[in-house]
Amino acid sequence: MPGTEDADDQAAPAAGQAGRAGRRDATAITVLAVVLTLGTGATDVASFTRLGNVFASVMTGNLVLLGLGVGRLSGALAAHAVAAFAGYLAGVAAGARLVPGGRAAEAAWHRALPAALLVEFVLLAGFTLGWELTSAAPRAAAQWVLLAVASAAMGTQSAAARGFAGRVSTTYLTGTLTGVVAAWVTPGRDHTRMQWREVSLLVALAVGAAVGGLLIANAPAWLPAVPLIAAVLVIGAARARDRGARPSR
Repeated sequence: MPGTEDADDQAAPAAGQAGRAGRRDATAITVLAVVLTLGTGATDVASFTRLGNVFASVMTGNLVLLGLGVGRLSGALAAHAVAAFAGYLAGVAAGARLVPGGRAAEAAWHRALPAALLVEFVLLAGFTLGWELTSAAPRAAAQWVLLAVASAAMGTQSAAARGFAGRVSTTYLTGTLTGVVAAWVTPGRDHTRMQWREVSLLVALAVGAAVGGLLIANAPAWLPAVPLIAAVLVIGAARARDRGARPSR
């Protein structure tokens, strides 16, 4: 029928445009998640080397360190692990209120992320200020406060990443590593087109930690700039994408 053929002719280009837009969004999500993960690696270096030998983002690791502290009767290690854990939970709670995790469509990531990332930016700015005021070597109460703030920033970032349709993590990546290895050994999987997003996140975490290690050894005052710049870049990209997605009048 002529009418049906015309409808099909119009639907095909629309479907193609939607597919291209989806691929562009998927690429943007991967790039921005990588940027945030670079900041995660650097932040964990700062917390582990200068804030009590615990992590700002790896809470399963901190649970192990908590158990180790209890087993060795090391009150300092156990208390630092608890402080990091409490800060992270507070950050997740704050970020989760701003991001509709699991309900956000991938195409709307640019609307879901900025609010929570702005909270992370404020936390990172406060962390940077405290880091500089203590000459990148916080002690006593300053160490506890900065550890809690850094962990809260990572918790907020983790909740913000739920805006990526709930499919991307920029802080806890053990599951990501498990998925990559499982894909490699599963028969019938196309390994040439393997999960490049997951692999890039794992690489970004290591690169961010390497950058953090170089900075902590040579220019520790600059280390907080890594996660701070990462948050600014992602917020700016989300704002730009949101403006571009609005219909012109």
